[in-house]
Amino acid sequence: MTDQNLPKSARNFDVQRNLPDEVRLANAMDGFVAEFGPTAASYMNACVRCGLCAEACHFYLATDDPKYTPIHKIKPFEEAYNRTSGPFAWLNKMLGRAPKLSIEELEQWEELIYDSCNMCGRCTLACPMGIDIAELVKEARHGMFAAGLLPDRLMHLVTKAEEFDSPFGTPEDFRTTVRQIEKEFGVSMPMDKEKADVLMTLTPEALENHHFGIATMARVLNHLGLDWTYCSDAFEATNFGYLSGDLELQGELTVRLINKAKAIGASTLIIPECGHAWGAARWEAAKWYGAPIEGLRIRHIIEVLAEAVEAGKLKCTPVNESVTFHDPCQQIRRGGLERMPRVLLKALGMELHELDPHGVEGFCCGGGGGVLANERAEPLRLKAFELKKQAVEASGAKHFVTSCNICELTMSKDIEAIGWDKQIESVIDLIGTHMITDEPPLKSPAGKAGGARKKSGTPATGKTKRKRPAKKK
Repeated sequence: MTDQNLPKSARNFDVQRNLPDEVRLANAMDGFVAEFGPTAASYMNACVRCGLCAEACHFYLATDDPKYTPIHKIKPFEEAYNRTSGPFAWLNKMLGRAPKLSIEELEQWEELIYDSCNMCGRCTLACPMGIDIAELVKEARHGMFAAGLLPDRLMHLVTKAEEFDSPFGTPEDFRTTVRQIEKEFGVSMPMDKEKADVLMTLTPEALENHHFGIATMARVLNHLGLDWTYCSDAFEATNFGYLSGDLELQGELTVRLINKAKAIGASTLIIPECGHAWGAARWEAAKWYGAPIEGLRIRHIIEVLAEAVEAGKLKCTPVNESVTFHDPCQQIRRGGLERMPRVLLKALGMELHELDPHGVEGFCCGGGGGVLANERAEPLRLKAFELKKQAVEASGAKHFVTSCNICELTMSKDIEAIGWDKQIESVIDLIGTHMITDEPPLKSPAGKAGGARKKSGTPATGKTKRKRPAKKK
């Protein structure tokens, strides 16, 4: 038997659902084997154990602990592959050898792929064999979710997303909160329009903690004259199925957004400041929709604003101060948007002091991939944050800016935890407060233009359960 009945302080894994160990192991194996297609097979056979991925991982660099070597994090996944689908799997089957995986190994592995992997892709970038280790970790999470071996807090968010439209709450919760923000900041926010050219989405983090950011984003969309709307039955951008390994939920949340955009005749679906929301929607939507997504562009908000700047539709009063920029992994390294936030910083008249490293080589914030939702991972996350702190201080810049809600929240928590005298800001907030317009400038709740956070969310109290969206036939 395992130690799952020990107090949480005595173990480093969480257990979901009441399943016998043999069922958990079988579920995990089934989940792993389902991913063993040609791409995963080529990755598994390509690794030469060079160790370069270790030097790319901020968790390894912060601890010097070999267990955090990225390729090590897929060892049970690799073992299952070798025994069932690898080049010598036929011999194992002929000899009657079962996979050597044990439930104890999977329990230890839970910490490695949920606590110490952001799926940021820096190891992928470093691999001389082109192995997408981040993708393999994501695929391995499918088996771990099936086995019920994932952190409690992440499972709580998954359950909320399954029961309601979003971990934030029900459509009524969403409508109430948006109307509160409208009233507080005096910014018009169209909602539930029957027809609109743009479907705008939000994150639960912004709805709970950052109303000022929602107001500034809406203000810019209105300034650009876009025909846009929120939809209370399809407002959730963050995909907790993607983060947890719940494939069914990932598909349903993605298809919900596509179906709603098509239902209102939208040509554009805008993803807000959220990293994995961008990856899940932009790069995997067609997979879950079941057909090419014709007539609908999936755009990130920084793309929309950068193009408006370059077209001369969006101008800002110059800030004339120095800035350094944290590159969100999913937007920049894995999303191809490196140039866009720099266009916005240039439009703000800010002197950019790049971090070392930056761009596609930049270090992750440490909270992506669901790690921020995992309270158990905080001590490790804070160690990794020291690398970012050192880089920011070395830049000598006055402002520290990013373009991702989760990066901003993660590093705000880290800054507070270590007592660092620094504030992280949103480039979208800066654009919204400095854009040239006839309207009076927005002020944050703290009275500062630029976007101080305010804890003022609406709790998820509704009881309306979501309906499963149909895939494209």
